[in-house]
Amino acid sequence: MCGFVGYINKEKDKTSTIKKMSDLIAHRGPDSDGYYCDKNIALGFRRLSIIDLKSGSQPIFNEDKSMVIVFNGEIYNFESLREELIKLGHKFSTKTDTEVLLHGYEQWQEKILDRLRGMFAFVIYDINKEEMFAARDFYGIKPFYYAKMDNTLIFGSEIKSFLIHPHFKKELNTKMLEYYLTFQYSAGEETFFNNVYKLMPGHYMKYKKGQLEIKKYYEIKFQEDNTKTYEEWKDGLKQRLSDSIKAHKISDVEVGSFLSSGVDSSFIAASSDVDKTFTVGFNNKKYSEVEYAKDLSTKINTQNINKIITKDEYFKNLPNILYYMDEPLADPSSIALYFVTKIASENVKVSLSGEGADEIFGGYNIYQEPLTDAWYYKIPYPIRFLIGKIAGIFPHVKGINFLIRRGKKLEDRFVGNAFIFNNKEVNKILKSKRKTKGFQDLTAPYYEKVKDKDEITKMQYIDFNFWLIGDILLKADKMSMANSLEVRVPFLDRPLIDYALGLPVEFKTDKFKTKKIFRDIAGEVLEDKVSNKKKLGFPVPIREWMKDEDIYKQIKSLFTKDTQFFNTKKIVKLLDDHKKGKRDNSRKVWTVYIFLLWYEIFFGGAK
Repeated sequence: MCGFVGYINKEKDKTSTIKKMSDLIAHRGPDSDGYYCDKNIALGFRRLSIIDLKSGSQPIFNEDKSMVIVFNGEIYNFESLREELIKLGHKFSTKTDTEVLLHGYEQWQEKILDRLRGMFAFVIYDINKEEMFAARDFYGIKPFYYAKMDNTLIFGSEIKSFLIHPHFKKELNTKMLEYYLTFQYSAGEETFFNNVYKLMPGHYMKYKKGQLEIKKYYEIKFQEDNTKTYEEWKDGLKQRLSDSIKAHKISDVEVGSFLSSGVDSSFIAASSDVDKTFTVGFNNKKYSEVEYAKDLSTKINTQNINKIITKDEYFKNLPNILYYMDEPLADPSSIALYFVTKIASENVKVSLSGEGADEIFGGYNIYQEPLTDAWYYKIPYPIRFLIGKIAGIFPHVKGINFLIRRGKKLEDRFVGNAFIFNNKEVNKILKSKRKTKGFQDLTAPYYEKVKDKDEITKMQYIDFNFWLIGDILLKADKMSMANSLEVRVPFLDRPLIDYALGLPVEFKTDKFKTKKIFRDIAGEVLEDKVSNKKKLGFPVPIREWMKDEDIYKQIKSLFTKDTQFFNTKKIVKLLDDHKKGKRDNSRKVWTVYIFLLWYEIFFGGAK
């Protein structure tokens, strides 16, 4: 696991600039650095040594030095690809997966992407043709950003490395704030920095003579296969899960595993035969998974290394964490993830994690709504809509919220597992006139692609393309790399996912159980109380802490200091109502607070 940065222009001396840019992502690879510069391109690389510790430094060249590569990620089938390429006449100077990518591109061009199994973001530059090829993995496990400014193309693993380039213009993309207030993260291709974009998952990029071409090479497609029995599906999934975990343990250094009280991480820890597991929790037992993790670790004969996070250190580390994140992310669990990756990095270089299982197997509790509330959906939509509008007049308590939500079409109430402010609420709290029509600008094209699917599958598809990319995988990469740790996600393995996309809906979720088939598989290696445990997410006591006087004052101070973005009275009322117990506004308050804190860090504070 590593990080890279680069740029293309006609500047004569690029060495000093690329080294300064590379230094800003040193946390991604503290073991070594490497550079390549010529009249057209500068490449900088930071390495965290995992495979071929002695000779795996980058950039790496092909035999005749006509091509050069920088690569962040892991290719789990690189050994079989290497053997195939050797038979085709390619000569290797290392035993790395990086060099396999380079020779694979020489042999198959962009078609190499369909042969890969792993997580990746990489850049290959053809020195003779003066052409760049770059790609990002299927699901967005590894990040890739780019910006074109003043005839310079800048690209890399983290935006912060762009900021000191002499051609970079640092400007806030205010449009993203509108989307962020709904999603709690930076959704879509744009970022909070004007003219900085994400290369989206399953896409590749070509750049030559100032012309940028981006194409999609992979897309999630749900196609139910009703030809297999439940047992046949179980057997097929068990085989692919076992194979994926085995592949994700390939390493020349020790591999550990994160462990919460959930079935996903528990299954991986119990199935992977690791020596160490890592857990964090809080003093409030309601929000702590440490005791469970210690108990399971004893049963599976591993050492559990854990930490209790205090309120003071949680908030003390928050500015530093937001700096590593590059963009605001209002998921409180990202800070907890920072601490678990920190204790893991003090013991291993690689850790397995359970991201992706909910999206594949139907694990989120909200996926049960179309089944548990089927009786209400039998009421004609116009009537439900009217009931919802009337209910919206009253305070939004549990029963009222039910009527409001069910009075909307799925496309207007589901953007993924976080829905913070709706469009009307965004309008009310922002000072300036909005620039977008609302979150539907982003989600509508995706709903269109699955318009013939059932509601559970639609939600899975939206989560795959928004929540998983923008929240789950982003925080996993940024927080682990902040602590120089490689995180691997066995559930996001292409052979496994391509197979699981055919699962019939009733095998994933029913009225009584989410992740039905996976829980049955997990039950063969875990106790029933674990495999059937209701999903909690990554619990953090933010809602309680906000009521404490010190945290309340800290948040209120930043709210009242802002004169640029928000209607001060509106956001302070959200905070006050929460403190007084009138309403749980914790997620709304936290979303506003995180943005303002992030803005202070990257733009010098509110004006």
